[in-house]
Amino acid sequence: MEAVKTINYIISIVFIVCYTYQFFYILVPYVVKDRRRGEVRGHRYAVLISARNEEAVIGQLLESIKRQSYDGGLVTTFVVADNCTDGTARVAAESGAIVFERFDSANVGKGYALNYLLHRIDELFPERPFDGYFVFDADNVLEENYIEEMNRVFSEGYEIVTSYRNSKNFGDNWISSGYALWFLRESQFLNHARMKLGTSCAVSGTGFLFSQKVLGDCGGWNFHLLTEDIEFTVHNVVRGLKIGYCHDAVLYDEQPTRFRQSWNQRLRWARGYLQVFGKYGKDLLRGIAHGSFSCFDMTMNIMPAAILTFIGVFANGAAAVWGLITGQDVSVVGESLLSMLVNTYLTLIVIGGSATISEWKRIYAPTWKKIAYTLTFPIFMFTYIPISFAALFARRVTWKPIVHSRSASLADIRAAAETLSGRTA
Repeated sequence: MEAVKTINYIISIVFIVCYTYQFFYILVPYVVKDRRRGEVRGHRYAVLISARNEEAVIGQLLESIKRQSYDGGLVTTFVVADNCTDGTARVAAESGAIVFERFDSANVGKGYALNYLLHRIDELFPERPFDGYFVFDADNVLEENYIEEMNRVFSEGYEIVTSYRNSKNFGDNWISSGYALWFLRESQFLNHARMKLGTSCAVSGTGFLFSQKVLGDCGGWNFHLLTEDIEFTVHNVVRGLKIGYCHDAVLYDEQPTRFRQSWNQRLRWARGYLQVFGKYGKDLLRGIAHGSFSCFDMTMNIMPAAILTFIGVFANGAAAVWGLITGQDVSVVGESLLSMLVNTYLTLIVIGGSATISEWKRIYAPTWKKIAYTLTFPIFMFTYIPISFAALFARRVTWKPIVHSRSASLADIRAAAETLSGRTA
């Protein structure tokens, strides 16, 4: 049974070596000053939206784009209605977007839809008049200054820029709040810190901008792994490109509320992380060997800590079974496993709690839900353990659409926030 203690000790050391720096990230937004911004220039942008049966929500996104403080004459919005069976294309066209319908049951997923959309844009505009391309999901809603603020960072010379991701439905249940806290933490304590330290940030699914040059250098949108956003990030990081972040550009999206949906989505993410590491692992390790902190940071980003936790739980479980078979005292295993789970829970409380406290005013939910869902955040993260296990051995993991129904405008979100503020005043 002494071997169990040794295994757990090794896992603890690996955790400390790999992830301690992220706890220092928590301090960075408060102790490191923002850099001075240079001259702001007006750029011409194309907005890319891939939508599958998003009739209920896409209109609110398109309305928030039309209400941007940025010069509307410099922004053209394109929608690909991807294998839709509802009125997504009609709603998008009525809202003023240029719409293309795509029907392809063989090549399924956002990456293929974006690639198709970019090819159609090239057919319409062979002269390529756009300086950059925004990517949004159909359930997003943007603050009025979103494009204006992103343009400021883009004008600094960043070829890729990501933004602050908030949630429409934090307070629905422990699942939606788990997602929301993770994205808030990613915005404030990962990307914000990275930006201030001058290292590369990471694109997270939606709400990002890339230049025409990046599109050309990548040979188009050729990112079709299960996590095409992470693939896009790592592809550019290993090439030495520094991804920027704009803390003042805020978007809202809808998080899943059902565990089955959440399981399928996060299983895809977990499997996608493994795919990305399989494709770029050598390049990342080579970058680390040459002193690239960004490569190290991205490696930790795509190798979830849940895998290490799973290894620890599996090792302790196997030791317990072996001890019972051989008649050994297994109490040390139980104590070790309990200690591991308690320490992990407390660590996750610190992670979730720091995000809750830091972004308190931006979390639109009653006070009791903010507190309660901070306490359930570790449970949400613990579910990554079986998900990571399934990702390792699942034979077939495919992209499955998430049904979005939370049709909330920016005015609705603000009204809800004001109501909550009035209750707590």
